Amino acid sequence: MDLFERQWSSYRAIVDHNLMEHREVAAATAAVLEDWLKQRPEDAPPPRMVDLGCGDLALLAPLLRRLPLGNYTGLDLAPPVLPLAQQSLGPVPYPTQWLEGDLLAWATEAAPITTEPAPQLRQHPEPGQSVDILHSAFAIHHLSDQQKASFLAAARQRLSPDGVFVWADVFRPSGESRQAYVERYIERIETDWQPLNSDQRRHVIDHLSSCDNPADRTAIEAVAEEAGWRWRWAWNGAHRAEAVAVLTPA
Repeated sequence: MDLFERQWSSYRAIVDHNLMEHREVAAATAAVLEDWLKQRPEDAPPPRMVDLGCGDLALLAPLLRRLPLGNYTGLDLAPPVLPLAQQSLGPVPYPTQWLEGDLLAWATEAAPITTEPAPQLRQHPEPGQSVDILHSAFAIHHLSDQQKASFLAAARQRLSPDGVFVWADVFRPSGESRQAYVERYIERIETDWQPLNSDQRRHVIDHLSSCDNPADRTAIEAVAEEAGWRWRWAWNGAHRAEAVAVLTPA
């Protein structure tokens, strides 16, 4: 089993056992987007959606199949997940595209690499073209604080004036240090994540300790406001970590 397969096995176990409340996150995301669509003018063109860190779309695909999108772009750093995402989504009545790329690079308009399974499609939206729906789940917390600020400033310029950004992720309670967050989350994994085997729990803990940098809630709201966003919390999980934020242009 290669590194990707081991990592993906751990990720799938987390999702399948709902250890990070992925089902609740998906339900909250659906509620936000369906409400946003109801408020759009009837003559508005079908919205363009970009999904940053799309993964395999196992939980989001049912929503995407019923949304009246104009097009959908799924971007992820891991090329092997893109065919899985396309398979999960299945046939839809709007164009789709699957890109290998970095979300910060996308926001700052660096062209990502177009990859299979849709080589005939160009990057969409093109750099400089606005997006109506921006979505990211459990990806932005890998950025440093400065990178998050850069991402929010750049993404604000990519979104249409009446667009919406749904950000599902882990966040730190206001004032909690990263180290305190990591220690608390590790205790949660060791205590409550028994559906994962010991190797899987160790892999998650190693990743958490070395790669995760969840934003402080109060601090990231202030950063977003400075970048031209309005912020509201649409859903908060049971563990003072997972949450869904909704950002709209101020």
